[in-house]
Amino acid sequence: MQKFEFLIDAENAGKRIDLFLVAQRKEQSRSYLQKLLKEGKVLTEGKPVNSHYKLRAGDRVELELPDAVELAVEARPMELDVLYEDADVILINKPKGMVVHPAAGHADDTLVNGLLHHCQGELSGINGVLRPGIVHRIDKDTTGVLVVCKNDRAHTCLAEQLKEHSITRRYEAVVHGVIRQDEGTIDAPIGRSERDRLKMAVNQKNGKRAVTHFQVRERYRDFTWICCRLETGRTHQIRVHMSHIGHPLLGDGLYGPAKAPFALDGQTLHAALLGFLHPSTGQYVEFEAPLPAYFSELLEKLRRR
Repeated sequence: MQKFEFLIDAENAGKRIDLFLVAQRKEQSRSYLQKLLKEGKVLTEGKPVNSHYKLRAGDRVELELPDAVELAVEARPMELDVLYEDADVILINKPKGMVVHPAAGHADDTLVNGLLHHCQGELSGINGVLRPGIVHRIDKDTTGVLVVCKNDRAHTCLAEQLKEHSITRRYEAVVHGVIRQDEGTIDAPIGRSERDRLKMAVNQKNGKRAVTHFQVRERYRDFTWICCRLETGRTHQIRVHMSHIGHPLLGDGLYGPAKAPFALDGQTLHAALLGFLHPSTGQYVEFEAPLPAYFSELLEKLRRR
């Protein structure tokens, strides 16, 4: 357990204690600090206070941070395609078929298992859980760039950029049908499907705002290769949006035709580029993953049809 003390000066007098702590402890999220307040782990003048408490000049604030809980996942050696790595972040080119987090049927063959072995204890402990710093995910059958944070400060920094929609994310996809316009924007809220709880859908009533920009790269007889840029990051966003406008992703059996004309394992979707402000330098950086072999081979087949 770690303990921190703060003596409140005139400049911070009148501030809510949760907002003050967020500014002082950038490594922790606001929701986690509010949780600690509810649990009585924040004291002012020796007494627990809630998140609405307004500080007064001269207050002595004590904060207790419990030790991070170990994640019950086994570290496994595996080959990871590392695009870049430093003390703060590691960029992985995720292959098709790899699950990011352990789940039913994938308990010890996920990216998290490999990262636990690769990072050797350099893990973020955001919100009280020791874990590889997964701040965003891509689907099992989606390939491409994924950023992982190696410490709490980097994790918080990247999570804030995701929340503010300031991270650059570019995807390559092949969709059914020939898209006539050269580019377009889909602005339609996404939420849980009311007909099938295993799926997401455009949901005007209960969905969250989702924006996808797309641009045509090449047109074929029955398909279109497009580039997509995400303004938001909802679950299955590109898959749902393209299906919504009548152009589901090739190979996507969940949101498109059950059968595809090619032997594909899941949707034809590749996270090609990821850009963000580096948590230590503050400089904008970009990382790219080349098209996987299956994607390039598919494009050649489509050109020959």
